[in-house]
Amino acid sequence: MRSTQQFSITLPREMAEQIDRKIESGTYATVSEVVRDGIRALLERDAAVEKWLQQEVVRSVEEYRADPSTGISADEVMQRVHEMAAGMAKANRR
Repeated sequence: MRSTQQFSITLPREMAEQIDRKIESGTYATVSEVVRDGIRALLERDAAVEKWLQQEVVRSVEEYRADPSTGISADEVMQRVHEMAAGMAKANRR
């Protein structure tokens, strides 16, 4: 039984060119290596999101349910987001 499986994929030209550059630079030897590394990165990101959801989001929801007075309104959330965005834009202009 094979431990690998072949796929035929179609990519946008920009992505295909990125793969070619990775191989030309010597970072990777084959298209398969680039794709495998990309899939590994995707799986790591998915695991990190799942961990964040379980450790932070679930905990925050449980804390809010235990004491709803700790919550903030959607308007306040949006105000904070806008303030953060303005601060980041100001920092980027420097």
